[in-house]
Amino acid sequence: MGKDVIVACDFASAEQTYAFLDKFTGKKPFVKIGMELFYAEGPAIVRELKARGHKIFLDLKLHDIPNTVKKSMAVLSRLDVDITNLHAAGTKRMMEAAVEGLTRPDGTRPLLIAVTQLTSTDQESMENDLLIKEPIDQVVMHYAKNAKDAGLDGVVCSPLEAGKVHDTCGKAFLTITPGVRFADGDIGDQKRVMTPAEAKKIGSDYIVVGRPITAADDPVAAYERCLNEFVD
Repeated sequence: MGKDVIVACDFASAEQTYAFLDKFTGKKPFVKIGMELFYAEGPAIVRELKARGHKIFLDLKLHDIPNTVKKSMAVLSRLDVDITNLHAAGTKRMMEAAVEGLTRPDGTRPLLIAVTQLTSTDQESMENDLLIKEPIDQVVMHYAKNAKDAGLDGVVCSPLEAGKVHDTCGKAFLTITPGVRFADGDIGDQKRVMTPAEAKKIGSDYIVVGRPITAADDPVAAYERCLNEFVD
């Protein structure tokens, strides 16, 4: 798969999700199903959106003992999602087990990516809560390298980290980046905004976009603008 825009369908129900996606009568967007929607609707929402022609990033962030993650990934592989993920903090052994579980008998599998450190984690909380004293940037790159060594396809990272991840793990190692907004959009109290065009320039392979599309007056136009800025 090449560069693409993934729309974060952070809705509480299938009804809300279908109402939103029914607006897209042309190109079917690549969608992210997170914990809220999956826990509300279960595997049925994945099967229905696949049947409607959407590619799916199933964002459940597995993190458990290797055997449990292996068995869980085997179940997720049968849902025929396109991308799924886990926490790199679960160790290299857990990630290797995840690849084993996700791989189908015919050798195919969805793309598997790792979350390094959550965007809500900063240096202070990492040191005080997790007792990790190294600089967070160094930790993120170490986790990314572990993920690559374990056979994963990429990581979730901020757009500002995408270039360094590629330098550390190679250009083929995927970077999926949230936190992308339009330059003329509502940035709230954020100090820095990464636009789709900037994310493209810095080396992101996929961008995950939520409210700038889902809360837009014209979601289809906002989605097409993202595609034009990031893919074309």
